[in-house]
This record gives sequence, structure tokens and C-alpha cells, in this order.
Amino acid sequence: MSTCIFSSESVGEGHPDKVCDTISDAILDACLSVDPKSRVACETFVKSNMVVVGGEITVPKIGKKPVGSVINLEKVIRDAVAGIGYTNNDDVFHADTLFINNYLTTQSDDIAQGVDAKKAHGKKTAEQGAGDQGIMFGYACDETPELMPAPIMYAHRLGRELTRIRKTGKVKWLRPDAKSQVSVEYVDGRPTRIVNVVISTQHSADVKHAEIEKFCIEQVIKKVLPKNMLTKQTEYLINPTGNFVIGGPQGDSGLTGRKIIVDTYGGMGRHGGGAFSGKDPSKVDRSAAYMGRWVAKNIVAAGLARKCEVQFAYAIGHPLPVSVHVDTFGTGTVADKKILAAILKVFSFKPADIVKQLKLLRPIYSKSTNYGHFGKDDKDLTWERTDKVAALKKAIK
Repeated sequence: MSTCIFSSESVGEGHPDKVCDTISDAILDACLSVDPKSRVACETFVKSNMVVVGGEITVPKIGKKPVGSVINLEKVIRDAVAGIGYTNNDDVFHADTLFINNYLTTQSDDIAQGVDAKKAHGKKTAEQGAGDQGIMFGYACDETPELMPAPIMYAHRLGRELTRIRKTGKVKWLRPDAKSQVSVEYVDGRPTRIVNVVISTQHSADVKHAEIEKFCIEQVIKKVLPKNMLTKQTEYLINPTGNFVIGGPQGDSGLTGRKIIVDTYGGMGRHGGGAFSGKDPSKVDRSAAYMGRWVAKNIVAAGLARKCEVQFAYAIGHPLPVSVHVDTFGTGTVADKKILAAILKVFSFKPADIVKQLKLLRPIYSKSTNYGHFGKDDKDLTWERTDKVAALKKAIK
């Protein structure tokens, strides 16, 4: 019998990095609402009472005009920050008073010609190509109903519940910045118990640590984590520094795309390195990672493996992946090469086809930003569908 402990963390939407992801995806959705063919690569930086946005955005309907000519960027940013909950007068970072610096330009013509579905000098095809080179991974396993690894799903549950309670206004001392972490013991590859739980939540200055600790254990942890996974030996570490009044961008700077492991599988599956938020679906960093999740989830849902990882690699401007790889880690009910042959029959991995299959030219991305891009029950997040199970089973035969 082999045992190990695996830990994953999540962060709340008020974490500085997630503030940036939220702003970047809000701008992306605003652009797609104006023109579904918008090309968006929006990066955000926050510190103290300042927001800086930069990157490349082209909205075809307006040509070379700046995006701010059709979208009220200031309103989009302030609304995103207010939606998180940065509206407390005891916080330096406040939706109504923050300063905004805009350094957004249009997309490079050289990048555009690689992505556009038309001929260009030196381009080998007239098809839409990948927006960049890179590797992307998708992952699924049967540890939870969402077909996600248990540690990251449990950590997300804690963050979502903290946010839900905070936004009801019933616990006045809660503030937006928060982190959670769950360590799970595995026996022979299966999750058996939760070893420890860590929650750090920002709070107002007038609340005692004992009250925070009791609230987090009784009203959050024991309400959302599986009772059979919590034991008398489970350790609870609540605000272990003892104080967390200064948080958010006042306490630390934030950047778009710095929580890529939180966004995916909590370290259980590999990651290609590319971030998601602020990128339109022509960027395979995002769209192919979503595709990988869709493929892997359908493989597990079809009973072809207990866990599965899919890898794609792309070259900028090229319409086909340069490689596709499947690994079921010895849990497959058929050989991995048969699964690979089946997915190549059932799915198309061309960037344009990924966008079409998953209906990605919609302003849906703010729904994906916080508490993981995977494992959510939302019909707009099409990569969570298990609608190819029958086709995969048929292709295997």
C-alpha cells in the first residue's frame, strides 16, 4: 500500500493577481460584445490605488481606432473592481477612487496575418493559424463529480463559499482578499482523507482572531468539504500569521496570468505555461487548453480511463497541431494509442475548429476567471460538456 499527501491552493477574486485576471477578462468580454471577431491580449497590473492596462486589442468593426473609442474602459474596470467587492472605505484600493493608466494598442500586423484566414507572403496556408507557438495540456480524473482532482476542487469550494458569504453582507468583517489550501492523503492513488486545511482571509481591524477561526472552521470548512474526508486528525490553520487587515493591491502587487496553476488543476496535471485571462480564443494558450480539458473529460466520462492528460503543441500561423499526445497513467481500459486514434477521429484540433466546436466567440470569459477555469457547472463553459462519450466509445471499437 502506497501513501502520499498532495496539496493544492486556490485564491479569492480579491487576491491582487485575480483582480488583474478579472479586469482583463472583463475587457475581453466587452470587446467580444461589440465584435465577436475582436483580437484581445489584455494585461493588467495593480498596486495600491492604481490600475495599469496594456496589450494589443483590435476590434475589426472600428478598424485602427483605439478600443476606448467604442468601449468605456474606465467603466468596465471600475465595475469589475466593484463587483469583486473593493468598495470599503477602509481600503486604499477602491473602485470609485482608483487611478487608471491605459497602454492598449492594436494587434501587430505580423501576428494578425498569421492568425487571419487568408493568404500572406511567407505563410504556407490560407487557413486560420494558431495565434502563437506553444504547448497546452488538458486533464481529467474521476476523483470528484466534476472529474477534477480532489485537492483543487476542495480548495475552490472554500474560496467560493467565503465569497458567497461575504457578498451577502451578513459577516461585516470579511474583506475581498483570501487564499485557501487543502492537503489530501492518497492511498494507492485514491483520495482517502483531508490532512489539513489552510484559510487566510482579509478582515476588518475590529474582529478578533478567535472569531475568524471559529467562523472559517464551522461556517465554511465543515459546510462545504465532504464530511467523510474530515477526521479528528484534520488540522485547521486559519489566518496563521495572526492578522490580515492589509490585503489586496494595497498589500501586494498583482499581475494578469500569475495564478495559472490555480486556474487549471492545482498542480495535479501539467501546465504548458501560457495564461488564459485577457486572451481571445485565437490564442491557443487559452482555447487549446479548453479543448484539452474537453477531450480529457470525455475520455474519463466514457470510462476509457480513470485519469487522462492530453497535450497539444502548435506553431504560430499554422492550422494544425504539430503534435497530439495522450497519457492515461496506466489507468486506461484500452491502450493509449487506441484512445489517441479515437480522439483524432472525433475531434478537430485546428484553431478555427476549436473556436467553432466550443462556441468561443462569445462574451463568456468573466464566468471562467475565478475559482478555476475547469470543473464548473455552467452551460456557457462548453469545454465542460461530456457530449462526445458515445462518439468516443464508437471510435474505439
